[in-house]
Amino acid sequence: MTKQYLKPIALAISVALALTACGKQESAPAASTSAPAAAATTAAADLGKSIFDVSELDPKINACADFNGFVNSQWVAANPIPADRTRWGAFDKLAEDSLNTQHKIVEDAAKGADQAAAGSIEQKIGNLYKSGMDEAAIDKAGFDPIKPKLAAIDQLKNGKDVAGYLDKSFAEGDMQVFQFGSGADFKHAETQIGYTFQAGLGLPTKDYYTDPKQADLRKAYLDYIAKTLQLTGVSAADAKKQADEVMAFETKLAAASLAPVELRTPENQYHFVSVAEANKVTPHFNWENFFKAQGVTIDKGFSLSQPKFFAEFDKLLASAPVSQWQAYLRFHTIDDASDALSKNFRDNKFAFYGKTLSGQPEQKPRWKQVLGAVNGSMGMALGELYVKTEFTPEAKSRAEELVTNVRNALKARIQNLDWMSDETKAKAIAKWDTFLPKIGYPDKWRDWTGLTIVPDNYYANLEAAGKFNYEYDIAKIGKPTDRKEWGMTPQTVNAYYNPTDNTINFPAAILQPPFFDAKADDAINYGGIGAVIGHEASHGFDDEGSQFDGAGNNVNWWSEADRAKFDARTAKLVQQFNDYTPIKDQPDAHVNGKLTLGENIADLGGLNVAYDALQVALKQHPEEAGKKIDGYTEDQRFFLNWARVWRGNIREKQALLRLNTDPHAPASLRAIGAPSNMPAFATAFQCKPGDAMVRGDDKQVKIW
Repeated sequence: MTKQYLKPIALAISVALALTACGKQESAPAASTSAPAAAATTAAADLGKSIFDVSELDPKINACADFNGFVNSQWVAANPIPADRTRWGAFDKLAEDSLNTQHKIVEDAAKGADQAAAGSIEQKIGNLYKSGMDEAAIDKAGFDPIKPKLAAIDQLKNGKDVAGYLDKSFAEGDMQVFQFGSGADFKHAETQIGYTFQAGLGLPTKDYYTDPKQADLRKAYLDYIAKTLQLTGVSAADAKKQADEVMAFETKLAAASLAPVELRTPENQYHFVSVAEANKVTPHFNWENFFKAQGVTIDKGFSLSQPKFFAEFDKLLASAPVSQWQAYLRFHTIDDASDALSKNFRDNKFAFYGKTLSGQPEQKPRWKQVLGAVNGSMGMALGELYVKTEFTPEAKSRAEELVTNVRNALKARIQNLDWMSDETKAKAIAKWDTFLPKIGYPDKWRDWTGLTIVPDNYYANLEAAGKFNYEYDIAKIGKPTDRKEWGMTPQTVNAYYNPTDNTINFPAAILQPPFFDAKADDAINYGGIGAVIGHEASHGFDDEGSQFDGAGNNVNWWSEADRAKFDARTAKLVQQFNDYTPIKDQPDAHVNGKLTLGENIADLGGLNVAYDALQVALKQHPEEAGKKIDGYTEDQRFFLNWARVWRGNIREKQALLRLNTDPHAPASLRAIGAPSNMPAFATAFQCKPGDAMVRGDDKQVKIW
């Protein structure tokens, strides 16, 4: 499934890039991690040498007025967004570095595939990359690879046929209309169950189908649907008619779908039913038949996560003309496969999703597109090759020290809260006790036996990988939850918290500058990766994570009074971000404080606990606490590096898209949002009441 409950520090920073939609992205592999090392300082041996370039700071901007501008404006002006990207910043630069490393790995694998051991991951990755780079063969094939699917759609006669078609398509790893996969049971997290989840829309959210502001985009989408169908030989007139049918169909699905804010509520992610109960919701779609086709045994039941959506899906099975179903399935089959088809299909898809929707001027070079598909299909196998050269045991040990120190600071914060009762505190500490940190990469790698990858058929390879990964995922249903499993690859520049297994996870690729540097002073590391660690740990106690206990179960462990106090405090954070209008010349485009609440709580909590951990480290080495580097104190450098992490620029269309869909606030606001609530920041930079970076007592947000 989509793993809606994973809480990454940033959205879409993954080096996987835009994955080809052909098939299903790989599931996480089994993993294990060693226990954190004993607490220790991470101070650099040479404090006289800075790894933060203070010449990038803009002395014309007052840090107390615009801290993001003070730290990042000169860098942003000197680093325009590349034509093949919709944004560019610290995360993106680090992701680009990771991509370049991976590029060499896959190029070497492709060159050596013929000599590699039969069935090895080196051979499979080499063949997958080689087949994707053979544009001549891909262009020659046109849309031949999907003709059997299109022919099967043409043969559908009624809703029963459509249901049978979906059963078979899912079994091949091709999901349409909805999604299905495994996940921890929200009420019995020690066990994996099946989850079905709403999907099926070609536009970003339900609002895009009705909002008058999106009328031009809807027209562009209609044109895209028609052009997509025409590329397979459908006449212009018929393509226009089918496009209208697809739009009408999706509009009905959208009306029954939940909005991104609603999907943040655990009750809207989980709705456990028996198979018989599910069949009552969808009398025209038999779930027993579906699970049989997938080769899955459902015991007591599964999560029919959004019943209203599935009721509408069933209604359409019964009432929509089969021609409308055919138009919908035909279009999405082509759209899903377009990145693996000939150039005209790839260009057509980019023209809408890249240029029109996201404002990206140029496509990524072919090697990046194919590397994205390799990551989506065999990402953990590529990660196994990546960490052999890119992540040392020493780096892992140093990161473990930071995790220990920041976690200890979070525990102290909880224990010293003045607004929470002792009873609820005890339960919060019990949850804290069961945190499982996972750092760098899994110790146990996934087995790829059974996946056949050939050197000369890109589409077939992606389909094979999609089916292989789908079967790997759903095979977990009914089995114990493995807390040591990873949901991100080591080469991903990101980190995440998972409330259903209470783990905090830090891939190798993010454990690099500007987040983490073994040669850096304490302030740089705590303001970077320390705050990331604090962020992910704080997710365990944000508005959503706080509804899960230490075992990963969705239960209420709060007193009624404590929850009311928590909600009152978080409401102030909602208002703070609601007030932000980050896009120049668009004063009506506000941040959605409710959609971004979890991430904003985690930023605020994470930065506070990382700052506390820094103070503990400096007390252990008082000679460092009073030393300035490049004229800045350790406290100042802590906040400087936090802001540097969020430096960057973004294209306007992408910024608007993210305001509607992204649970993270814009990066420029993350640089200032949490610090403006911290007295420690005002003290560090001698800010005064009334300065923009000093929120008044009535507006200052204090949670964890």
